[in-house]
Amino acid sequence: MLANRRLIMIATAVLLPGMAAAAAVARPLVVELFTSQGCSSCPPADALLGELAARKDILPLAFHVNYWDDLGWRDRFELPQAVQRQSWYARRLGRSSVYTPQLVIDGREDLPGGDRAALERVLAGSRSGVPVHITAQGDELAIDLEAVAGLGGGEVLLLSYLPEALTAIGRGENSGRTLKEFNIVRSITTLGSWQGRAASWRVKRSSLPADAACVAVLVQEPEAGFILGAERLRLMP
Repeated sequence: MLANRRLIMIATAVLLPGMAAAAAVARPLVVELFTSQGCSSCPPADALLGELAARKDILPLAFHVNYWDDLGWRDRFELPQAVQRQSWYARRLGRSSVYTPQLVIDGREDLPGGDRAALERVLAGSRSGVPVHITAQGDELAIDLEAVAGLGGGEVLLLSYLPEALTAIGRGENSGRTLKEFNIVRSITTLGSWQGRAASWRVKRSSLPADAACVAVLVQEPEAGFILGAERLRLMP
């Protein structure tokens, strides 16, 4: 009887929240598109990203860069941080320069934005990572990461994005066209680091851009750039 009681006590301790690390869970594949309204090669890649946006197993994000502005059209969604992020990836992926449209898959490899066949190849398979939870609590967002043993640490990023937009282009390579774009990143905020233990952050919703209807949280290995965790939440209809 005493031995059985001890076994029950041990099992209960293991199952108590916070007493043991959670297992890695399935997560969406993160597909990042570096694009510009001033680039004539980008609209097909933008459309492809829109197709991916309908899938729950993929988190597609569009980062609009500003280095096409000198052709006469300033992208209204351009983000200086997008250029910084693309340059950061170029160094980690061993690329001598940046370009559009460029896809970065889960922080691990890049593809030309129009290469549908190559993209479909890397979309196959399941992925696991740190469990990430995002909830809206009044005027705040609660971001909670669970503990996972053996997964290493990562930088925690909060991204806000606009799910869809139409833009009439007046000048540049796409002059006269109306572009439909998807999951347009509007802000990138570093929340802190995750070191394998449970961690939480609270963010005021008022700190996000007014047109950002959705948010995503990425957990990213800071040296190689691999995505370790990802989740999203829609804030507005």
